Amino acid sequence: MLTDTCMKPSFPKNIVRATVITIAVGIIPAVSFAQKNKRDSSAVASGKTRDAESFFTEGEKHFILENYTKALIYYQKSLEINPNNATVHYKIAEALAQSDKQEDKLKASISIERALALEKKNKYFYLLAAKLYSDLTQFDKAAQVYEIMFKQLPESQEHLYELAAIYQYAGQKEDAIRVYTRAETFSGINEISSLQKTRLYFELSQTEDAIREGEKLIDAFPDEEQFIVAVAETVSQYGFKEKAIGYLEKFIAENKPASSAQMLLAGLYRDTNQEDKARQLLMASFNDPDLELNSKLIVLGTYNSELNQARIKKQPDANKEKFALELLTILRKHYPEQENVHVLGGDLYLTLDQKSDAQKEYLEAIRYGSTSFQVWQNLLYLDMQLEQYENAALHSEQAMEYHPNQAMVYYFNGLANIRRKQYREAAQSLEQAKKLAGTNTAMIGEINGLLGEAYNGLKQYEKSDLAYEDALAYNASNENVLNNYSFYLAVRRVNLDKAEKMSGQLLKNNPNNPAYLDTYAWVLFAREKYRDARKAIEKAITAGPATATYFEHYGDILYKLGDVDNAVKQWEKARNMLTTIPEVLNKKIANRTIYE
Repeated sequence: MLTDTCMKPSFPKNIVRATVITIAVGIIPAVSFAQKNKRDSSAVASGKTRDAESFFTEGEKHFILENYTKALIYYQKSLEINPNNATVHYKIAEALAQSDKQEDKLKASISIERALALEKKNKYFYLLAAKLYSDLTQFDKAAQVYEIMFKQLPESQEHLYELAAIYQYAGQKEDAIRVYTRAETFSGINEISSLQKTRLYFELSQTEDAIREGEKLIDAFPDEEQFIVAVAETVSQYGFKEKAIGYLEKFIAENKPASSAQMLLAGLYRDTNQEDKARQLLMASFNDPDLELNSKLIVLGTYNSELNQARIKKQPDANKEKFALELLTILRKHYPEQENVHVLGGDLYLTLDQKSDAQKEYLEAIRYGSTSFQVWQNLLYLDMQLEQYENAALHSEQAMEYHPNQAMVYYFNGLANIRRKQYREAAQSLEQAKKLAGTNTAMIGEINGLLGEAYNGLKQYEKSDLAYEDALAYNASNENVLNNYSFYLAVRRVNLDKAEKMSGQLLKNNPNNPAYLDTYAWVLFAREKYRDARKAIEKAITAGPATATYFEHYGDILYKLGDVDNAVKQWEKARNMLTTIPEVLNKKIANRTIYE
């Protein structure tokens, strides 16, 4: 047993506790400080991440709203915090790609390159890059992007057709064929690859390969009309019309009905001068309710163009004209309320110079909903040609509702009102036409000529003369202006030297024109050159056909020359030609004198 002096020294309990506490207190501050630094660093990083995400989300909102400028601002802020985020680089490129500016597309291409450098497994990055390079006509780069994508993402083979198209744009025909062939290993024989390869082989002058490629599609889908038609169209475009005819004839013989094939075959028959065969097919096709109307309209429109050209060359084809009208009759029977049928009907009758029928067709087209300016213009032209001035005035007013900014509508309204002797309405419409004519100086010249007539009718002679002068300033040889201006000056007995000069200029170029001879005679009458006036009016009557006006003028001239008996005879001839007889003419005959 050890004595007390040998025992381990003992300390009071409170002293031991105090020592432990002191040690602990010395340790705690150091540990807390280390933990605080770690928490602060993590918090800062977390805050930046949240900011980056927030900026990106805000950018997405603006992108969806198509406010790409603002979207870019937020994407850039997100990128500043996290410069290695591939998605943000992609979104910046996508936003820049919306611009039409070349410089923005170049910036976009740089951003998408950075995105691809950071992430090589995202299909949408490659597709955007390829589109941008294509927009920049950097087809080699676009093709390279697709090739890399197929290596990185073998499952993206559906985009092989886009790569083939890129090679076509770049003029690399052999590469395009190679890619289309490669695409067929994934999708099988199909219309897109077969037709494109057919065209490419033709362009490479490899005609046997081209025909073989087209026939491969036909053999794979022998019952598909649209494929047969597509192949036939393609080979015919490259000059192999007989080959195309063979495909179609075989298909039609084995597959009826075949509306589209029949229509194309009819066209090829026409191209190869087999018109009788074509017409048989067309009659059947036009009566086929399953064949779309637009195809029929195109065919009849082609006939109309051919007939129009034949008439221009003065080589009308009566047989073809008759057949075209038969086709029109079929269309009107099956589509009585289809406006485009009546529009084409109007065009065809106009070509054939059957004005009344053309007018009816255009009116039907308008009735069933056509608002075409060309239809209204043709209708107004026909109204005037048929001398239906009331109709022309009415129809031009209706046309104004649909085409209030078309000068021609107001021009026709002014012209119709002049013929109706409604000069005030005419002047108003013609002034509006002049405002709307803009820089069309030829039209303005014509309008000024009519304004001269309208203002003369309103007895606003200063305005009339000014309008005629403006018309002649544009075209000093305008025959209507020269004739009317000189005649009105003669009627008013003013500026007769100018009137004789203008009328003489007309006759120099048109020595046998009866209307111009009558005007010249009246100018000479106003100048009291009665013997010369008699020669001119007698030539006008001989040149004929003579009007009542010519005979009345002849009588006035003879009266001034003292031959009253013959003057009365000419006045009586004039009266016998009229249905509405002016009172002054009756007075001349009754009193054997003239009234000035």
